[in-house]
Amino acid sequence: MEKISIRAGLFMVFALVMGGTPCRAAEATGGSRAAYWNFDKDRPGALPAGATVFAGKWAVRADPDAPSLPNVLCQTGYSEYPALSLGDKVYTDVTIAAQFKPVSGAGDRAAGIIFRIRDKDNYYILRANALEDNVNIYKYTDGRRRVIQEGSARVPSGTWQELRVVVQGNRIRGFLNGKQVVEAVDDTFKAGKIGLWTKADSVTCFDTVRVNPAD
Repeated sequence: MEKISIRAGLFMVFALVMGGTPCRAAEATGGSRAAYWNFDKDRPGALPAGATVFAGKWAVRADPDAPSLPNVLCQTGYSEYPALSLGDKVYTDVTIAAQFKPVSGAGDRAAGIIFRIRDKDNYYILRANALEDNVNIYKYTDGRRRVIQEGSARVPSGTWQELRVVVQGNRIRGFLNGKQVVEAVDDTFKAGKIGLWTKADSVTCFDTVRVNPAD
């Protein structure tokens, strides 16, 4: 058992180092799959491999301040709700963490993780906003956003931070920099893909996206 655990741990480390197209590694327990994106082997100016844009202007670009050098993924366009999925894998219970930096935006300065994505018009959102200093949980149904629960938290601009969501059954918990700041219960979506999100004129960059399924 100890040898198996050591081997699984080494494989995870190897996978995390490997770069931008999602590195997928078997978890140490069970048959679930973890995933990781750092965009470092993706071509600047292009989308990450496997990503699907729902709205907005998304592209990989170099950032000397990136948590994982040299690349990050940024949204720089204007749309009501810029969003993209990062792959086709469907998750039910899952933990998703992403580094983000709110760069600019006069009307909004938002960063979000989207999860249990059914399609471009149906999913959950955990959103941090540097202009409003809050972290909220939303559901996006039939192309309309509805707030489920609001949480107060300081979200500084121009600084790399971590947004994390833990989804277990109908329970959703949102964390900013390791501290839980919002929690909600909702039964709308049972499973789906994962992705990233911003709002309106937000210019936001993302790095080191980690997905760890519990199922």
